[in-house]
Amino acid sequence: MSDIKKVVLAYSGGLDTSVIVKWLVDVYQCEVVTFTADVGQGKEVEPARAKAEALGVKEIYIDDIREEFVRDYVFPMFRANTIYEGEYLLGTSIARPLIAKRLVEIAEETGADAIAHGATGKGNDQVRFELGAYALKPGIKIIAPWREWDLNSREKLMDYCAEHNIPVEQKRGNESPYSMDANLLHISYEGGILEDPAAEPEENMWMWSVSPEDASDAPTYIELDFEKGDVVAINGEKKSAATILEELNQVGGANGIGRTDIVENRYVGMKARGCYETPGGTIILKAHRAMESLTLDREAAHLKDELMPRYASLIYNGYWWSPEREALQTLIDQTQIHVNGSVRLKLYKGNVIVVGRKSDESLYDDMVASFEDDEGAYNQKDAEGFIKLNALRLRTIASKRKK
Repeated sequence: MSDIKKVVLAYSGGLDTSVIVKWLVDVYQCEVVTFTADVGQGKEVEPARAKAEALGVKEIYIDDIREEFVRDYVFPMFRANTIYEGEYLLGTSIARPLIAKRLVEIAEETGADAIAHGATGKGNDQVRFELGAYALKPGIKIIAPWREWDLNSREKLMDYCAEHNIPVEQKRGNESPYSMDANLLHISYEGGILEDPAAEPEENMWMWSVSPEDASDAPTYIELDFEKGDVVAINGEKKSAATILEELNQVGGANGIGRTDIVENRYVGMKARGCYETPGGTIILKAHRAMESLTLDREAAHLKDELMPRYASLIYNGYWWSPEREALQTLIDQTQIHVNGSVRLKLYKGNVIVVGRKSDESLYDDMVASFEDDEGAYNQKDAEGFIKLNALRLRTIASKRKK
């Protein structure tokens, strides 16, 4: 790729991408355009501008895409109750397709020849960024420094920073900092002592939540309003998608909600240990399932549950822009038309407890479900024929086997 004159880099201002700016200039002799996505990292992104300027970057993009991120990526994913391998709420995974989209758009706007990212050759993000970019612009050229250079450890990267006067944040003595990724949905932690699956995370590692033991002894009650499967209001007050998730992160974190410590199966074939904080997402998923339990037909709900693991894998593995994900999304969104109403929750010491739900489109019929006199709404004698018909194949198998 010796013809590359300009590259758009996904730039966080952190250790890896700061090194990459200098490395791209030295190795490719090219101009670097930086793109910093504000997806709700929880810290000011403007300092990335000063860092990029100090590294000699002339074209700097810093985009606030928080609203688009939650509205068009997180919420559609939550309509499917998406969880990867039973625990991971896909906080990192779901941000990558949007960042890939903006990288491609900026490359077109600036006339860049390629895009670049700081994902390692061992991780999932390289796959997610690149599959997304190729799906949106098939001929795009991509530079992945971690697959090319010999700076293959955190220690070497930090030595490189010292050599080139690149500042490094959250430095802990001689120990490398955790590898962290944050957005409005979650914050993740990898590396350091976490590379030993038996090691308990340090309490001071967690940044968004208090320990459940230290959370308030008094529960917090909240009510979430849903329209077509999306949360639209908290305690009756309508808010934007990003504001809703931000506020739920705060109230959830204060109640010790959303911590997970998992060993997951990466798409590239290895197992990896990671810790995550997803307070707002944990609350929304619990409430959404409660809302669906009242308003969604049984078979539609069960079909969604059957499809969800496949949908989760598509997002985890980087196939957001694939035709199969888009087809599944159409089906999922169709099921959400009548998922309207409100859910009342009690947040207490790491727990999200559903204490009530109501909807004008509820399929719950108290006359049918009641243990009291249903006034003819349900004929209990009908159950006998229903049971015998469903038992026919079981009775046939048993009879044949006995013979």
